[in-house]
Amino acid sequence: MPNMIEITDIAAHELDVFARLTEAQLRNRLEPEKGIFVAESPKVISVALDAGFQPVSLLMERRHIDGDGKAIIDRCGNVPVYTADREVLETLTGYRLTRGVLCAMRRPKAAAPESVCLNAKRIAVLEGVVDSTNIGAIFRSAAALGIDGILLTDTSCDPLCRRAVRVSMGTVFQIPWARVSDNWLQMLKGMGFKTAAMALSNNAVSIDDPKLKSAEKLAIVLGTEGDGLSDKTIADCDFTVCIPMYHGVDSLNVAAASAVAFWELRG
Repeated sequence: MPNMIEITDIAAHELDVFARLTEAQLRNRLEPEKGIFVAESPKVISVALDAGFQPVSLLMERRHIDGDGKAIIDRCGNVPVYTADREVLETLTGYRLTRGVLCAMRRPKAAAPESVCLNAKRIAVLEGVVDSTNIGAIFRSAAALGIDGILLTDTSCDPLCRRAVRVSMGTVFQIPWARVSDNWLQMLKGMGFKTAAMALSNNAVSIDDPKLKSAEKLAIVLGTEGDGLSDKTIADCDFTVCIPMYHGVDSLNVAAASAVAFWELRG
């Protein structure tokens, strides 16, 4: 049975997860097993539930209880469902809710990089990609274009931050991903991957070079917004790869470049 709770006090601590906790507080770095993330919209929440993520509580406009949110409520058992009219929820969150439904969910146990790569043919590595919109867009392209897994350095944005989840349309729940330490290049080479650094260089090969697509296992390495990959990463990769440009444009946004690379280098 749904556990419906009418919101009478927007300062209630049970609502902090939806409105007042920072992303770092939601991750709960001191006790990761207690970490939470927030998914928005029935579609994204449904994808998370399909992937086995555990709901903790729901927040939704009253009008969605028997509308867009009904199927989500039915799937979430007896977790608390906090509800009120749109105006109350806007006062609580400071913005209009996307499709009027939020779900707080347990963060999964962190995956090991080796497990993400074990049976993969094509993976992406994100070095210092900090923008949550770019992270979400890269995951969406990865899911659509045949990437088997994603590795992120510690300086990259959290894929389960609220905006990345929303922009990805829930694909962050479908693509295996893991954080990596400084020795990730050695790990990948030890697992049989060729590594392709996406970077501007006079020594770069074109993205349509046959050697790239013929690689049995390929890691596509993408760097931070603005500065791109570190010189060391570029030097240590097997290939430096560029996307041919026209009209004097020197490069693409990292999310756009990822989509081109994933399509062209698919296995």
